[in-house]
Amino acid sequence: MGTKPNFIFIIADDHRSNSIGAHGCGEVSTPNLDALAKRGADFRSAHCQGGFNPAVCTPSRATVMTGRSVFDLTPPDERDADDFSVGAIIPPQMSTMPQMLREAGYRTHAVGKWHNDKPAFARSFATADKILFDGMSEHEEMVLQDHDPSGVYDEDRARKIPGYSTDIFKDAALNFVETVDQDEPFFLYIAFTAPHDPRTPPESWAVDPSGVSLPNSYMPVHPFDNGEALIRDEMLEAFPRSPDAIRQHIADYYGMIAHMDDAIGQIIKATEDKGLLANTIIVYTADHGIGLGNHGLMGKQNVYEHSLHIPLIFAGPQVPEGQQSDDLVWHGDTHATVLSLAGLEAAPECGGGNLIGQGDDQTIGSNRQYFGAVYRDSQRMIRDERYKLIRYYKDTRPRATTGNSPTPGSDLLQLFDLQSDPDELINLAFMPAHRATRERLSGAMESWQLEMGDRCAQSA
Repeated sequence: MGTKPNFIFIIADDHRSNSIGAHGCGEVSTPNLDALAKRGADFRSAHCQGGFNPAVCTPSRATVMTGRSVFDLTPPDERDADDFSVGAIIPPQMSTMPQMLREAGYRTHAVGKWHNDKPAFARSFATADKILFDGMSEHEEMVLQDHDPSGVYDEDRARKIPGYSTDIFKDAALNFVETVDQDEPFFLYIAFTAPHDPRTPPESWAVDPSGVSLPNSYMPVHPFDNGEALIRDEMLEAFPRSPDAIRQHIADYYGMIAHMDDAIGQIIKATEDKGLLANTIIVYTADHGIGLGNHGLMGKQNVYEHSLHIPLIFAGPQVPEGQQSDDLVWHGDTHATVLSLAGLEAAPECGGGNLIGQGDDQTIGSNRQYFGAVYRDSQRMIRDERYKLIRYYKDTRPRATTGNSPTPGSDLLQLFDLQSDPDELINLAFMPAHRATRERLSGAMESWQLEMGDRCAQSA
């Protein structure tokens, strides 16, 4: 292989796939992401795998870093703990994507949010700037850290930085691009905290809620207990959710996305002005999606498409231009594809595969028949390219009534035809005409659960 490509890996927080102009949303302004999708490979059916942690971003980011499933990353005795730290630590024996690139001669540099453990961060990145070692923050005056050569990143080093989060991270990325050694391949990791709540876009990026449509699956309240009815994210809006309140949440969400898109455009332009873009692969993705009124839900603690379905775009050298794929892909594939484009192989334990053909092979996508996802011990999902089955589990054990404790949940099946019902509104689970599909997906789910060592498997 000749010159190693550079990478700019951008990951957003809570950005669902359908909130991009190129993906059909005419109410959000994303010209730079739209242009990136047009000149690269756009994976239209990318997903996160959920997790055993109410802060779904923690396991999601760990799967990107390692390519391993959430079952691999969470010990069995921790999978039902009422704790936001579950699955946060990336075991030291699991190499991360930037760690492998660093060992292969890349300058690995991080900017923005890191929601996993500090030792994993230290072994992954040679340098860093403006790092948030936390799950969330106010977007003004964030408490951040710069690079710590010792790798300890003690909390006493953190300091308040004036400005808005997206601008702070953008400026740190621009500084890296301006000063990077052009003779050394680099992996620049930019983790924005937008559009995560608090949804407070800068005033100049505010969106008028009167011009925002309600989701097709808008509901004032979710129709049953999904096992996480009272988590913190669901309490960000009163019950029942009013149409005006949901429009305001979505308007603020779109404003933050538009502001972030502008920052991404500035980073891409600076890379081009420095003469680096021709040899730089840009990756854009998100940790997970978000509810914001869909199905009466506000958060991501569910396995509907609005919370699992994420953007995934690759653009740059070795990447076919202007291609789209509807194949089922997930964070493990993102991990494996970045490594493959760098001329490396993912670890044998990686659950993903390369999505982009090499050399004369200009095909993109996967040959995955099924994709499964989880949320704690209350929800399991499996889907193929058309149909999706969700199984809910009722928990009769005594639980605390405060904090992060889940609600009892329900014993329920949902089956959706995503081709005719992409908003997951019509439950086909007990319709005789769909019995064969339900049984096929039920069998696929149980096989997957047994393979993963899931204690919720019926035959476990």
